[in-house]
Amino acid sequence: MPSVMIVYASLTGNTEECTEILEEAFKELGAEVTVEESVYADPTDYKDYDINIVGTYTYGTDADLPDEIVDFYEELEDVDLSGKVYGNFGSGDTFYEKYCKSVDDFDDQFEKTGATKGADNVKVNLNPEKEDAKNLKAFAQKLIETYEKSNK
Repeated sequence: MPSVMIVYASLTGNTEECTEILEEAFKELGAEVTVEESVYADPTDYKDYDINIVGTYTYGTDADLPDEIVDFYEELEDVDLSGKVYGNFGSGDTFYEKYCKSVDDFDDQFEKTGATKGADNVKVNLNPEKEDAKNLKAFAQKLIETYEKSNK
């Protein structure tokens, strides 16, 4: 049974709601799940988990990382996560030109850690609807499958 750590930042509750859907999906798949808000998380904690996930929103018209996850983001690139699987998800608003850019920023940052990307990023417009919940569950399934393939 793989262990999963989800670190998230949420302002309006949309990313937190996505996190809850994802947490439940992983539990249904038999994984052990730890969820941590980004302000309390340390990227080195990822070393203790098989699957590492970040969920974040994108802030403002300049598509900035949220203030509460900047330190986590900056420290992540210095952590060696070779042999681990990662994935990213987040919420945004399609009104903005750079939709969910912070999700892609974390994708780039995880690449520096040596971890293996386990699934395509999931981007949710505002709050998660039925289709988004379905996509998040498929995301969890794909991450588990990638982990299992890499550990045979």
